[in-house]
Amino acid sequence: MHTILRTTFVLALLGGMSGCVTRSVVIEPHVEPQPVAPDEPADPHYEPVAGRTAGIIAALRAEPAPVRPQLVEGTRVLADRQAQGAQGYAHVGDSRYAADDATAVDKAMATATKIGADRMLVYRAQKIGDSAERGFLAAYYVRFKLLFGATFRNLTSAERDALGGVSGVRIGSVIDATPASQANLIAGDFVLAVNGKPVVDRAGFQESLKNAAGTAVTLNLRRNDVSMERVVRLGAMPPTADP
Repeated sequence: MHTILRTTFVLALLGGMSGCVTRSVVIEPHVEPQPVAPDEPADPHYEPVAGRTAGIIAALRAEPAPVRPQLVEGTRVLADRQAQGAQGYAHVGDSRYAADDATAVDKAMATATKIGADRMLVYRAQKIGDSAERGFLAAYYVRFKLLFGATFRNLTSAERDALGGVSGVRIGSVIDATPASQANLIAGDFVLAVNGKPVVDRAGFQESLKNAAGTAVTLNLRRNDVSMERVVRLGAMPPTADP
């Protein structure tokens, strides 16, 4: 008899606890799951360029990340950065190490792979801060889908006279696999209008491109005294944190 009573009491207690659990779930306020931040590169020496987050890099990169980034021996940091930019490669971050050895190269390459860099430029025996010590610097680059993909400049007075006094810009170098090259623009082309609106100068043309980022624009050109139109499908506007 006592056994039956104890069993009944235990079942009643469990049932009451079960009821409490059920009620607590019902009355508990709903909590939205918090987004999980992506893992940071394992290399603690890595410093990304402001605005070049993993999401930005993924959205603007021109092609999928390579299995292994290209390793390039750098010469001068600023000059190399300008040269890489002229080829469509954006600087996305750096890693610095106190020791210039094989371990530093391996760690830097692991970070380059993790962030999806296309190229890693390395600088050996770099000065570290104000100290006399020499360390190792790795600069990471990703090729972005460029907004336009060509250099351009203001017209000279002689060029304006040759064009009959109209304003515009003249195309310089054109980067392969960019909106400008895909629209068959070539060095020496004169751009006179964007979507029928005359181009006043370099600054005005650049502003027109920025305002139309991500869309297709029609450029009125003059090439070897021949007037023509070219449709350019502009890329996205990249971050401006770094030139």
